[in-house]
Formats: sequence, C-alpha cells, structure tokens
Amino acid sequence: MKEIIINITSLEIRVATLEDGDLVDFLVERAKSRRLVGDVYLGKVNAIIPGIQAAFVDIGYEKAGFLHAGDLAGSMEAFKDFDIVETPRRRSRRKDARDKNGQPPIEKVLSKGQEVLVQVTKEAIGTKGPRLSTQVSLPGRFVVYLPNFNYLGVSRKIESRQERARLKNLISRRKPANAAIIARTACEGVESKQIGSDINYLHKLWQEVKGRSEKVTAPHLIHEEVGLLIGMVRDVMTDDVDRILIDSDREYKKLIQYLKTFSPDLCSRVKHYRDKTPIFDKFNIEREIEKTLDRKIWLKKGGYIVIDPTEALVAIDVNTGRFVGKKDQEETIFETNMLAAREIPRQLRLRDIGGIIVIDFIDMEREANRRKVLAELRHSLRKDRSRAKAFAVSELGLVEVSRKRVRPSLLHFFSDECPYCKGTGKVLSYDSLANKIEQSIRRVGSKTKEKRVQLRVNSSLALYMEEERRTILDAMERQYRMKIEIQDDPRLHREDFKLVSLSSFRDLMQEVS
Repeated sequence: MKEIIINITSLEIRVATLEDGDLVDFLVERAKSRRLVGDVYLGKVNAIIPGIQAAFVDIGYEKAGFLHAGDLAGSMEAFKDFDIVETPRRRSRRKDARDKNGQPPIEKVLSKGQEVLVQVTKEAIGTKGPRLSTQVSLPGRFVVYLPNFNYLGVSRKIESRQERARLKNLISRRKPANAAIIARTACEGVESKQIGSDINYLHKLWQEVKGRSEKVTAPHLIHEEVGLLIGMVRDVMTDDVDRILIDSDREYKKLIQYLKTFSPDLCSRVKHYRDKTPIFDKFNIEREIEKTLDRKIWLKKGGYIVIDPTEALVAIDVNTGRFVGKKDQEETIFETNMLAAREIPRQLRLRDIGGIIVIDFIDMEREANRRKVLAELRHSLRKDRSRAKAFAVSELGLVEVSRKRVRPSLLHFFSDECPYCKGTGKVLSYDSLANKIEQSIRRVGSKTKEKRVQLRVNSSLALYMEEERRTILDAMERQYRMKIEIQDDPRLHREDFKLVSLSSFRDLMQEVS
C-alpha cells in the first residue's frame, strides 16, 4: 500500500511517502526558503568563462546562476528516461549547427551583458548558485512541453508496446509546431482528450511565458513553478498511490480543485485528516524523520550501515554488527549485504542524497552472491524517482552509485555547519592543544626577553593546563626566567589561545610567528 501524508503549518509544508507503512520519501518546503527548481527567469549574463565552458547569470537571486555549455538549448540530457523520436529535419539541422563535440563553444553563443531566458534545474547547494538551462521545459500532469524542439517521446517506464505506439500516434497529431512533447508515465491508459487538454494548457502557458519575457528587463522572474504540494501530486500521483491524507482544510480544497481540472478520477483518493493527534505522530513519521540525521542505521537481524557525507562523495559502509547468523560466515555476510542493498536505496531517497555514492559491502567469497547483491541494489534503485545507476563492483570490492542531485540533502536542509568544529566533527584533544601551547611558549622564551607573559585560553583548557601541565610550565618559567600567568577566557574557541606581554600588552604570538 502506498500513501502520501501531508502536514501543513504556517511555516512549512512536509510531504511523506509511505510504502507498506515504511517511510521512503520525504520532502519539505519552508516559507522563507522556497524552492527554485522549475522557475523561469529572464537573466543577464555577468561573466563567461571559456576555460570551464560556463557562464554566470544574474537572475536576481543572492548567488549568480551557473549555466554550462551542455545546458544550452538543444540538449536532451535531462530526458534519458524517455524514448525520444527525432524528426529527420531536426536531426540534420543539429548536425550542421554543432561542432565535433556536439555543442558550440559557449563564448560563440553568449556574450557578457546579454539577456537570456533560463530555467532553474538544480537548487543552490553550499557555495554554488542554482544550476540553469536555456532549454525551458514545462511539466504538466501527463506530458512535458519543450518549446523550440521538434521531438516526441514516451517514458520508458511504460512497457506495453501497444500503449507506447498509441501515445506516439496521439502526440504526433496533437503536438504544436516547433515544440517537443514527451509523455510521462502518468499517460498510460489515459484518454486522448485529457492528454490533449494537457498539451493545450502547456502550449498556452508557454505563449504567456514568452510574451512576459519580451516586456521586462533582466533580472526578472517570468514564471514561478507550482508549489511543493501541487507539484508533488502532479509528479507522483499515479495509479499505485492508494491514498493522500492532508491535515489542512484550505490546502485540501485547493488540491481537490486542481485534481478536478486535471484528474477528476483521483479526487476520491484524497482525504482530509481531522483527528486531534498530529498527523505525523499518527503514522510514526516524526520519529523516522529524526533518524534521517543519524549516521548509523540499523538493519533487521542486527547488522547496520554507516553513512558519511564528504565534500566530493557520500561513503556508505556495511557491517554485520550484532548479526551472527545460523550457518556459515559467508551466509551471514550475504544476508547482511542483501538487507543493506534494500535499505541503502531507501535512505538515498529519504535523505535526498545525490551525486556520487560509494558503497563498501562486506567482502563475499562467492561470485554468485556478489551478483545477487548487485542485482538487488539495482532492483531497489528502480523505485527512485530521481535517476540513479549502480555500476559494477570495482577491483577493490566497492560499488559506485550515481544519483541525480536536484536540491540539497535533508542533512544540509535541517542543519548548519558546527561553528565549533567547522564541520569536521572533531576538535584537537587537550593533550595536543597543550603541546601546541608549550611549543609557542618556548618560541616566545627563546626569541624575546619578556619577563611576564599571560596565556589566555578557553575556560576548560585553562583548568586542564593548571591541573595536568603545571609542572611543565613551572620548569619552563625557570628555564626562560619568565613568569607565565594563565587567564581563562570563555569567549575563546577551545582551540584558540593567545600569549600576551603583561608589560606592553603586545601580541607575542604574532611577533614570533
């Protein structure tokens, strides 16, 4: 059973997807951090960097958008999951217009100060601004509309040849001139009237977007993508969704109104939740959300996986933990790896982890077992709405997974970098800090003629120096004929310290560095 549970407050919208009671997907949007993906802007090119074949575009956001040459109009990279049919006329034009790499240099296409219509394809992540594309795509309930193309396509998830042929024939008759139409998975079995209505709506929407872009100056928001709630229903509401529960009367009515227009048959599956118990507590979702910040995730039978995000990739380690098995060691390891192969894709979806993921499964001796674990991982990844691919086991026994990244992970969304450890998760030990301080005192003692020095440190480190290192400090006082006074300063970071001259209040650290 697949259910979508929606919790709405004045500050945020939270959407949870349950499959047989297990949380598999979680989306959240806050009023002060609205999502940008799908928004269309008239931007202004700030700079062109030929060395990386990219341009930076001002769209009125706090960070300039990043536009790569591969995201200029003409690329179908974003539609790998669709079976694309290209007309012969369009194919020949593409061949004539492009160089041997398939894309003209960006400096030949854009110039500094130029106004350009762009769409956000990825949220700003960390220090990077939003990713942009000049190829606008407008998603509807059943199709995706791409202006200035001459394609038609059908989602590869629609397996029936007869249905695919029906949809291609239908689209070819309904497709507006100079536009591409791609049938989404939701098209399967849908009447031609509904699909045609969707195409007409999107064609009209594009004419409005195009018209508005000609009347304003950059940077300017031209078209705002529908909110999280409507967008989620539009994108994931298929026949396998049994029920949608929403705890806001206002948003429930808006959702019903939307479905009456585009999919009236789905209205009966949407229910207004009225119980006094908070909806996420009712379905045990709050507790599961808290677990998404945990580094360690326990598996059934006592094994566990550890997820460690880094700047370049996400590392996942699999361990048997408390699981001892009933037969031999190989069987125990195989069972743990199989459980991990099912749980890891769920965690990737739930935590919205994207980019490169490296999985270190427990080493298995039998080749057949390795193949079964990889097959199970790939099978579980197919449930993911984001494009994800698992590669063959490497010579080191690692499995690499790539998953399309559109927005920051839940860890980045829910947390800030620790101001104390700067995101490393570690601080220097008292022993290491004391050694560092003593080395600095020796440097001051040998290079200056100071007689009275004050050591300013964090309160906890001051206590450690007095209790554990006083003997060493006394010896240094005798050696350099210098009085060392310890002053605790709670304002200082644990790893920071200062050596100050008590006669002139000079910063001795700076003087001898």
